[in-house]
Formats: sequence, structure tokens, C-alpha cells
Amino acid sequence: MKRTPMTLRGASQLREELKRLKSEDRPRVIKAIAEARSHGDLSENAEYHAAREQQGFIEGRISEIESKLAACEIIDPATIADQSRVVFGATVELEAEEDGKRVTYAIVGEDEADIRAGRISITSPIARALVGKSEGDVAVVTAPGGNRSFEIVAIRYV
Repeated sequence: MKRTPMTLRGASQLREELKRLKSEDRPRVIKAIAEARSHGDLSENAEYHAAREQQGFIEGRISEIESKLAACEIIDPATIADQSRVVFGATVELEAEEDGKRVTYAIVGEDEADIRAGRISITSPIARALVGKSEGDVAVVTAPGGNRSFEIVAIRYV
């Protein structure tokens, strides 16, 4: 089985979602199904069909999270030995060579990525261009609008 990298934070978020799905959402939808059943004819009972659909979604998400947690390799960025190079878990400050604009990204697992929060997936083009580089290096990212160059200003592991 292929192990996928995930930060401590990402694994914790998935565990919290799993706990909520099992302890709150699943019991709530089971109760809604029982209540809808008590209303009689199920063939035309929209509440029943909606609750069953929601139950399918919840059970599917529980299964998905459990398999992701089973297949993940949790990496604590603070324990990375060589902190001079960009690897999974790094927070990297970049300066665009075109306009001098600075951005900061944390390189995380696919499930944790949120570009608005400054978290990019290890599989994204920009992360792939950064991995292995050091402070002062220039990373060229192939983007839909053409190549963009970024100088690595700082690398942190927190």
C-alpha cells in the first residue's frame, strides 16, 4: 500500500471529522430515518429518501477517512533533520521575480491543501518545483499562464 504524507495537524483534523461523523451525524440521520419510517408509505416519503441519501454520504465519508488515516504517514515538520532544504512540511517564503511580491506557503498533504490559507499540496506544481531547493535558490513553476520564477527567501519547519 502506498503511504501518503500528512502533517500532524491534517491527521488530527481528519480524526476530529471522523469522531463527529460517528458520534453526531450518524446517530442524527439514523433517528431521522426512523422518524420518516414512522410516517408510513416510504415510496413517496421525501424525508425518508433524503435521510437515506445523507446516510449514504456519511457512511462513504467515514470509510474514506478511515482508509486515508490507515494509508497515511504522519510527518511532524518540527522533526525534519535537514531543515536547509524544502521538503514535505516546510513553510516557504517566496518572492516572485517578476514583481517582487512575497507569498508564504506550507507544503502539506493533498487533503490538507487550502490555497486561501497558504497551504499547498505536495503534488501541486509549485510544491514540486520547490522540493529539494534551499534558501536563495530560484524555483521555476510551470503555470497555465506561462513559467513563473520565485526566489526562496526563507524555509521554516514549525
